[in-house]
Amino acid sequence: MKKRLIGFWCGWRRIYRVPPSSLSLLPEGEGNSLRPSPLMRKGAGGEVRERPALRGLLLTILSLLALVAPAANAERIKDLASIQGVRVNQLAGYGLVVGLDGSGDQTTQTPFTIQSVISMLSQLGVNLPQGTSLQLKNVAAVMITASLPAFAKPGQTIDVTVSSMGNAKSLRGGTLLLAPLKGADGQVYAMAQGNLLVGGAGESANGSKVQVNQLSVGRIAAGATVERAVATPLGQGEFIHLELNTTDFTTARRVVEAINRELGGRAAVAVDGRVIAVRAPADADQRVSFLARLEGLEVIPAPGMAKVIINARTGSVVMNQSVSVDSCAVAHGNLSVIVTTEPVISQPGPLSSGGQTVQARRSQIEIHQDAGSLIMLKGVSLAEVVKALNSIGATPQDLLSILQAMKASGALRAELEII
Repeated sequence: MKKRLIGFWCGWRRIYRVPPSSLSLLPEGEGNSLRPSPLMRKGAGGEVRERPALRGLLLTILSLLALVAPAANAERIKDLASIQGVRVNQLAGYGLVVGLDGSGDQTTQTPFTIQSVISMLSQLGVNLPQGTSLQLKNVAAVMITASLPAFAKPGQTIDVTVSSMGNAKSLRGGTLLLAPLKGADGQVYAMAQGNLLVGGAGESANGSKVQVNQLSVGRIAAGATVERAVATPLGQGEFIHLELNTTDFTTARRVVEAINRELGGRAAVAVDGRVIAVRAPADADQRVSFLARLEGLEVIPAPGMAKVIINARTGSVVMNQSVSVDSCAVAHGNLSVIVTTEPVISQPGPLSSGGQTVQARRSQIEIHQDAGSLIMLKGVSLAEVVKALNSIGATPQDLLSILQAMKASGALRAELEII
């Protein structure tokens, strides 16, 4: 006798009517849809009911996971844009590094090092006789660079980078003497001094040399003290302006929509594809809190335009995920021309009267052409482009010519940029 299974919906619970004896006869396999489950319970008369408590707990957990899960590929406005006027300023200066272990500038080839030492000594009250020739090996002339962050105040410290500008072999173990750091306007904004940290090492003896990393550049953590602050206005009037890191109209529109959705109304307006004007509070404290709120908003940026970057010096080729090609055929082959020249000595025969020995050159030209490969590309994506070009043995140098030819033919759907 065939047993029938009757199922029906009762509110949000589904009840299966099965004779009690049938449950014990059902096999326990993957195909058994009536196996006992933690969410099911057996009621009177053999019906199998879902447990409301466990089901409600499961739905609550899934709902919480959906709320805390971040949006796919979403980025904070802090990572996509900067605030107009909030920027770093570059500082540069000239100084001397002393205390080197015989690895300083060769003073005969770098006269500015001697001039700097004499000028420094005169400022300290030490006057050298005229015509004094200094042979120093533990001094090096250096350039000092640093970045002055926005809102930096006098008394704060910043890191500096010290680079040799003479022929010093190494700055390892040296000490930078007090040197001013100036901005583009010629004003002194910081004073630098301290012991250098050089990440490299090297030794040389009897014409042999071993060197690891760069020895002519060092860094001083917190090596400069800010002496002058740069005024940084946080917006003009009732608006502040956000500047996207990359010009993109779609991303600008999405940022405007995210801000207006958070603040309501038309608080943000796109000026162009890069600048967004946002109405902000006039009070300084409220404006800081307002900007902190904006920076945390998440926006999904628009996919970048298809672009292929080619470095002609190194042969590097970088393509983004938007690159694709139309149907085209690519033929690849190598043609090599070898020219060899050998000297040939021509001299007169034995017992001949007259004649002289003459030196001539004999050249030989050989042309070798490898078997070419022809491959058909049909509207493929980035991964298929790379796979197809590798299949015909194209090297990075070959890709330079192949991609340029594909761009010229109109088959490459991307902007080609050569750096």
